[in-house]
Amino acid sequence: MKRIVSIQDFSCIGKCSQSIALPVLSAMGLECAALPTVLLSAHTAFDGFVSRELTDSLVPITDHWRSMGVRFDAIYTGYLGSEEQISQVEQIFSDFGTNNNLIFVDPVMADHGKLYPGFAPEFPERMKELCRHADVITPNVTEACLLTGEAYRQRHEESFVRQLLEKLLSLGAKTAIVTGLRMDETHMGVAAMDKNGKLCLHNTAYIPSVFYGTGDLFASTCAGALTLGLPASEAIALAADYVVKTIRVTAKDPESRWYGVNFEQTLPYLMKRLVEIEEKQI
Repeated sequence: MKRIVSIQDFSCIGKCSQSIALPVLSAMGLECAALPTVLLSAHTAFDGFVSRELTDSLVPITDHWRSMGVRFDAIYTGYLGSEEQISQVEQIFSDFGTNNNLIFVDPVMADHGKLYPGFAPEFPERMKELCRHADVITPNVTEACLLTGEAYRQRHEESFVRQLLEKLLSLGAKTAIVTGLRMDETHMGVAAMDKNGKLCLHNTAYIPSVFYGTGDLFASTCAGALTLGLPASEAIALAADYVVKTIRVTAKDPESRWYGVNFEQTLPYLMKRLVEIEEKQI
């Protein structure tokens, strides 16, 4: 069984980050270790949430792992709460990275054209340095623009997408993926490009709803698919289709918007899709 470590925050209430990564990656047939970067009583859309950074715990935990001889087939990073945590994650890449494992960076820091609260304007520059170590990076459009210096826009023609991906690849990753593309009025898109300049686009229906955790759901599914050996074109299609399926199910639940997407109900769909992909490869 392949093993992946998820390095990101953990919310005790609400469906995002580790709360999504652990069950989704496990359902995909991967052994998932967790390294929480921040502990929250509830995700940040809830008023009065309590937050505790775990920066001081990261090194002792990973030192213990090294003493145990733990190895990972993939290292997946999401929300990192500070530049100090980025430095610690770079050390984790050095300690646990090999020529054969996958380093997957989701540079969580912004959406809808602006940085998340709590991040200083210089934070994207530090995130660029982390992306240099990655095999795969998967920013949303806002994050991609911050990483590349491109002006944020709400409509994304193919020429802009290609230019954005080329600039992301210049940061050092082998594959760049951009999510949250608006190709037209009725479709959302995700795009991937490798060092050879091959562009893969996958469109899904645009659903005019906002739910917490959709980015984490995409990233976790995509990281899992790549760890299992799927090519980027299949990984982004699987992850995007799964997110849309989950949004449609969640939209029927009036209580769900605040907590996040009801991915628990759609895990059978994800597992069925994986079986279908496996059967095609036989």
